[in-house]
This record gives sequence, C-alpha cells and structure tokens, in this order.
Amino acid sequence: MNIKKIYWILALGGVLTGAPLHAQTIEAVLRSVEQNNKELQAGQYAAEAGKMEVQTQNNLEDPSVEYSPFYADGVTGMASSELVVKQGFEFPTRYVARRSSGKLQQEVIDRQHRLLRQDVLLRAKNLCLDLIGLNQERLLLEERRKNADELLVLFEKRLSEGDASALEVNKIKMERMNVQTEAAQNAAAHRTALQQLLAMNGNQPLEFDETSYPNVPPVADYNTLYDEVIASDVALQTADAQVRAAEKEVSVNKQNWLPSIEVGYRRNTSMGEKSNGFLIGGSLPLFSNRKKLKIARAQASSARMQLDNTRLQVEAQVQGKFNEMTQLHEAMQAYDIRLMHQTLRMLRDAVEAGQLSIIEFYVEAENVYQNLQAYNKLENQYQKLMAEIYKNRL
Repeated sequence: MNIKKIYWILALGGVLTGAPLHAQTIEAVLRSVEQNNKELQAGQYAAEAGKMEVQTQNNLEDPSVEYSPFYADGVTGMASSELVVKQGFEFPTRYVARRSSGKLQQEVIDRQHRLLRQDVLLRAKNLCLDLIGLNQERLLLEERRKNADELLVLFEKRLSEGDASALEVNKIKMERMNVQTEAAQNAAAHRTALQQLLAMNGNQPLEFDETSYPNVPPVADYNTLYDEVIASDVALQTADAQVRAAEKEVSVNKQNWLPSIEVGYRRNTSMGEKSNGFLIGGSLPLFSNRKKLKIARAQASSARMQLDNTRLQVEAQVQGKFNEMTQLHEAMQAYDIRLMHQTLRMLRDAVEAGQLSIIEFYVEAENVYQNLQAYNKLENQYQKLMAEIYKNRL
C-alpha cells in the first residue's frame, strides 16, 4: 500500500464519518490523540476504579441479623426464639483519618494517570516530528529527482548531437535510481510512522502533512529551565504525592489500637413471654494490628527514598538535556542552508553551460545533499529534545 492510498483511505474515513478531513497541526493531532487513544481511555477507567476502591476502604461494616429458634421436650413447636440485629463500626476518629488518607491516595491515582497521559502525548508528538522530518526529506528527494529528470533530457539530446558521452547519461540514470530507492525508503518510513500515529488516535482518521517544525528557541538560562522543570515535573509531583499519602497512612495506623464498637437490638420470646433489649459490645485489636504500624512506616520511608531518587534523576536529566540542547543548537548554527541551495543552483547552471562535467557535478552536489540531510536529522533530533524538555507543558 503506497502513501497516496493511505491518504485516500483517511479521506474516505472522513467522508464516512461526516467530518471533513483537513491538514492538522501538532496541537490538533495531540488533542485528537488525547480524546481517542485507547491506552488513555483504559487508564481513565482504571483510575476511576482505583479511586472508588479507595473510597470503599472507609465504608461501615455490613449490619448482621441473627435469628435462633429453640425447641424443648414436651413443648409442641418452637419453645423460644432470639433475634439479634447488630451494627459494628470503628472509633470515629479512624474514619476521619482514613478519609484524609483516601483523598491523598486518590491524588496519587490522578497524578499517575497524568503521567500516563504525558507519556502518550509525548510519543504522539515525536511521531509528528518524525513525519515532519520525513516530509522534508521527501521534498529534498523530489528536488533531486526533478534535477535528474531535466538533466537526463538535456544530456540525451547532447548525446544525440555528439556533445555528451554515454557515461554521462548513465551517471544521471544511476542518480535517478538512487533517488527512487531513497524515495521508496522514505515512503515506507512515512507510512510506518503514520500508521503508528493512527493507532495512537484509535484508528480515527487524521491528516498531518506539515513540512516545517514549530519554532522552539533554545533556553538561554539554565536556572530558568531548572526552576520550571522542578516546579512542573509530573513524575516528581507523583512521587511527592506518594510520600504524603504514605505518611498519612502512618497516622491512620497509629489509631489502630482504638477499639471497634458494636451496637444492636435483641428480642427474646419464651412460652408467650417477650423481652427486648440493646446490645453493646466491642473488640480490642490485640492481634490484627500487629506490625501494621511498622509496615506503614517502612512504606513511608520507601516513598521518601523514591522521591529523593526521582528528584536526583530529574535534576541530572535537566543538566544533561540543557547541555545537549546547547550543543545541538550550536551545531545547527554552523549550517548555512541558503548557501547550500544557492550552491546547488550554481552547480546546475555550470553543468548546463558546459563549464562542469556531469561527473564533477554529482561529486559536488552529493556533498551538498549529504549536508542538507545531515542538517534535517540534526534539526529533528533538536526538536525531539525540546519536546522532551517541555513535556510537562503537554
């Protein structure tokens, strides 16, 4: 299936759904992915289930009903009976503490889902950036193919007139074959990236044919970047929420020594006599509470260590990415794109004027094309790095 056929299928999908299909920006694609991505939808349901499960931890115990009929010798039918209705509940302060702990646990679940959302959108954005790079490469290959086609016409005419050699014509044909091969590889890579993006969009139709990257200037000041990342990093915020939830769970477990209480109603009948009364009881957590506080404290210590580790990793990543960003930007500044395109035009004019052989033309032009492709790869790498740096803005 070629790339044109894929676009035709996408356009047909837009017609069948009743929605016109227009070229979309990166922001529009990300909004669509956020709405249609199956992984995010599954994560949203999982988050909702997790929060409801947290809420059930603070429910009252189920009430119990007991009925006991008694029989005796010499008595026809039931001699007596007993009905007991009971409701058990914990000490009230434990419900208050668990409610506060539950809110923190729900915050952890929300932040974990936000972390999943960030990961999905960053992957989708990187696919968009790859498609832009492949579109730029396709345009460059189309320019090379056009030049080869025009030069082939010119040199075949010269060959018929005796002004060119068969070797020169064959060199142009070989250039065309090389361009066709690279174009096929470009189309295959483009198709793969586009299919991956469609899968992330829930196989809903979209079209993305941008050929230029968004303008993302480098960060001039390291401290500014550091402050922004530390203040907004989702992984760091998630780890911090886990620490607060774990520490609150310690305070909940400190109250586990408080007794549980049972209240109820009792009704007894015996040989025509009836009696009613209330039931009050309780239980002391002598065995069920063993080591729970130690477990909670160990979990809180683990969460704090995880937070410290996450902070160290984030700080190291900020420093490393800032250095890489600076180097990539400096490397990009070394390329003069306008000069390279101007050189290609001058080489073309020289070969058409007979001042340069076709062999010499392709030796020089190949170097220029390689530099242009190197710049395209460098720019793609820079854009992906900036997407990673600013991932917390997604």
